[in-house]
Amino acid sequence: MKKLSVLLLAMGLLLSGCASNSTEAKELSEVKIGAIQFAQHPALDKAYEGFKDTLLDAGVKEENIDFQNASGDPSNCQTIAEKFVNDGDDLIYAIATDALQAAANKTTDIPIVGAAVTDFETAGVVESNDKPGTNVTGASDLNPIQEQLQLLQKLVPDAQNIAIFYCSDEANSVYQGEIALEAAKDLGLNAEIVTVSNDSSAIQQVAQSMIGKYDAVYIPTDNLLASNMATVAQVTNENQLPVIVGEESMCENGGLATLSLDYYTVGQNAGKQALAILNGEAKVEETPITFVKGEDCEYFVNQKVASQLGIEIPDDLNATMIGE
Repeated sequence: MKKLSVLLLAMGLLLSGCASNSTEAKELSEVKIGAIQFAQHPALDKAYEGFKDTLLDAGVKEENIDFQNASGDPSNCQTIAEKFVNDGDDLIYAIATDALQAAANKTTDIPIVGAAVTDFETAGVVESNDKPGTNVTGASDLNPIQEQLQLLQKLVPDAQNIAIFYCSDEANSVYQGEIALEAAKDLGLNAEIVTVSNDSSAIQQVAQSMIGKYDAVYIPTDNLLASNMATVAQVTNENQLPVIVGEESMCENGGLATLSLDYYTVGQNAGKQALAILNGEAKVEETPITFVKGEDCEYFVNQKVASQLGIEIPDDLNATMIGE
């Protein structure tokens, strides 16, 4: 009898230990989410709105989403991520690479969903895009780079020498720059990398250095240059240097044209991933990174810039005209 009592006690301790390691799914109205946005500009704003709207529609309370903007400062991302971990949030949403890396550095337990990150493998936060193997997944904003360079050739057919311009301190921009360099070579273009460090005061000087040297410029989705596109455009447009950009808001702020994905859709994709994880329908470590398909992207042309540069838009481009 004594042996039976000991056995029952041991089984009880074992069962209680198992129960303590399990987490019961919360009602969506009760979950707490921390959202870090690296910087404020329209593309990242849309990525947040798409995510937030998706969660609110599913029953998450807006007051339970703690939104914080790091104002373009990586150290702020670290501080914000640490706050979310200390608050015991159920999930962290990280917009842009610096925000995602900061969150991943602070916790390996809380699920993290990233967005507006071009390549999660390059960012060093997943084992592979197909099967993350970590507490991180998300929605990529990788654009159709080759098609964007083909757009450059269509609008500036005489262009031979082009600059691929980005911030050298942004890993995703470096990744896109390498893709663009190979794509340009395949298209018969002479391309060179032109970079600026994470210093907005140097952008105007670097932009000025491209005048007279290149026939056109390509800028991928780059946080620093997206936030300072007006500065770039002031130099390039005044000097008749066409600039093809990575996404719509950069076109609105002075770029000539783009084939752009919709960052609101990127945010929605991330929101769907977050809901599946919060509902217990998916494990973060097994949730593949999502990508926007090329056929879901849209052409945009800044009509005012095109007129300023004397560029005629082909009728078969089927582009949305902005900046008129």
